[in-house]
Amino acid sequence: MNLATIFLVMSLFGLMLSALTYFRVRLAGALLIPTFIIGWIRGELVLWTLVIEGAVTLGFVSGGALEANAGKAGLVLCLFSWTLLGLAHRRGVNAASELSAALAPIGLEFDRDVSALHGFPNPFGFNHPDVERIHNIEYGESLPGDQGGRNLLDIVRPKDAAAGDRRPVLLQVHGGAWMIGDKREQGRPLMRELASRGWVCVAINYRLSPKATMPDHIVDVKRSIAWIRKQIASYGGDPEFICITGGSAGGHLSSLAALTANDPRFQPGFESVDTTLAACVPFYGVFDFLDRAGDRALGDMISSVGPGVFKSKPEDAPELWDSVCSLMRVSEDAPPFFVIQGSHDSLVMAEEAVTFVTALEEKSNQPVLHAELLGAQHAFEIFQSPRTEASVRAVTAFVENVRAESEGKRSASA
Repeated sequence: MNLATIFLVMSLFGLMLSALTYFRVRLAGALLIPTFIIGWIRGELVLWTLVIEGAVTLGFVSGGALEANAGKAGLVLCLFSWTLLGLAHRRGVNAASELSAALAPIGLEFDRDVSALHGFPNPFGFNHPDVERIHNIEYGESLPGDQGGRNLLDIVRPKDAAAGDRRPVLLQVHGGAWMIGDKREQGRPLMRELASRGWVCVAINYRLSPKATMPDHIVDVKRSIAWIRKQIASYGGDPEFICITGGSAGGHLSSLAALTANDPRFQPGFESVDTTLAACVPFYGVFDFLDRAGDRALGDMISSVGPGVFKSKPEDAPELWDSVCSLMRVSEDAPPFFVIQGSHDSLVMAEEAVTFVTALEEKSNQPVLHAELLGAQHAFEIFQSPRTEASVRAVTAFVENVRAESEGKRSASA
């Protein structure tokens, strides 16, 4: 195979990957994870993709690939591919407008002027000169199912934070299908932003399956809330004001924690601790394992989480399965919610968020906001990108508004 033909084949492959990024393609089985990874990396790291592919193309051109018709056809395919990537990148930049529209019902605004180059060339630039991270604090004893270090949390806070400051608190719950993941991996852009604005953020580990069995995961989230109530003041936080967020499995656990305040089933041995939360921001969360609304087009979750996470089938333990489905726990007592989902999510369908938001809107007495970001894949906000930056700004506006309203109520009742 000559150089021009190799270039043509690679260009065709690149166009296919760009199509999987730009269009919402839902593939099941063995193609599910590759589809996610392609759309995730190329969708958020578009500029890096263009740089790399441009450099490779330049190499082929320098080697004489365009001297044959196959090479010329390959270049045309590259141009189509890069056009799709450019359009995908524009969607990420336009996320600020989508998030602004989501906040409009409660009259909130934020700075929508997000640079198209945000996160380039360093998509993992999470540090801030005024923010520190305190690692590996025990929030409780190691319980059965802990394969090591799952009872630990990190604190991300302003360097000048001091005991008694009573700064607002954010609890971050990582994802990973309830079986993998770590507190170091998710929520970093949001925690950095909030900490730079005076918040105290707490990122937790929790027990993971298959060693742990549902509801161990949510019990650990509640244990961390209990620790915050008791200890966060010494780190400068306000134990009376805690918001919660998380992505994927963390989106499920954060929403479940927000909807099950003081439920004794999830607070064994600390039933009297107040686990009420001020607000919840779940990213691409799972809200109903049983898919009662038929939103999960690529198969059920029962077969994937039943054996390893629940160690049971729904018909064998219906009360357990229902008790940990956030959709089934919606009530008028729900705190303010801001649900964020990507339209192109391959792992959790965007329709599931719509079903959950609809249920919240029907019952909750508090604001319910929803943003479905066009083109966004699962776990999109792990990278620094224009879409991530817009999401961080919007969530910051939301939780700071909840904080301001809470402070106003405190002052009025004083």
